[in-house]
Amino acid sequence: MNARIEVAGVNLNFPLYHASGRSLKKEVFSTVTGRMGSDNRHRIVVQALRDITFTLRSGERLGLVGANGAGKTTLLRTLAGIYEPVDGRVSVHGRLNSLLDPSLGMNPDLTGRENIMLRGLYSGFDRPAIARLEEDVSSFAGLNEFLDLPVRIYSAGMIVRLGFALATAIRPQVLLMDEWILAGDADFFEKARGRLEEMVRGAEILVLSSHHLEVVSQWCTRVIWLDQGRIRADGPAGSVLGQYLGHPAETEAVAAAV
Repeated sequence: MNARIEVAGVNLNFPLYHASGRSLKKEVFSTVTGRMGSDNRHRIVVQALRDITFTLRSGERLGLVGANGAGKTTLLRTLAGIYEPVDGRVSVHGRLNSLLDPSLGMNPDLTGRENIMLRGLYSGFDRPAIARLEEDVSSFAGLNEFLDLPVRIYSAGMIVRLGFALATAIRPQVLLMDEWILAGDADFFEKARGRLEEMVRGAEILVLSSHHLEVVSQWCTRVIWLDQGRIRADGPAGSVLGQYLGHPAETEAVAAAV
């Protein structure tokens, strides 16, 4: 079955449980002007995503752009099933893999090797396939004896290496990527580039959120520009990136993020 993503009328709210304080109210209103509301339980909420609708078919490469707080990572997490919309529908057809957080899906109290085994079991692998997964991940991550120690004692760089090796060892039909994968140790990223690009080429659908517009331009055929939780533009990558870069507020945001 070909991969497909359908998003229809999605709204997502985040309740503010301590919004009664004057100083917090002032800070929140200054950063999310126009995105405050209340839910059916009369709680103050931030409207993180508002009426998001789009469809992706096999072969499409979608980039998500927008200023910090526009809703890019929130949308990725909604597609991954981490967040549940208040309204609307998200339907993902095809084997999905999410590169949203280096430690996503890892148990910090288990060893690196045990986490590899768990990921294999979760993916439905048999014992020989789990053994191959362990060999591939341990070889690429290069953690040596640390692989048999609890993940909670790993450095941030070691967690990124293990998380990246795990996430890229299992090839999906639908690939969701946040920009953490493009950051971090330059030597490691150079080593990882070929593995990552091979995974991107092999996926039927890619959804990438990034401030690195040159990567979005290189890897994506379509771009959605998010602004305060809404879709501001959706179309061919060159056209939407041109609109995005031509908007003064967004140009300043991109410059600040570089």
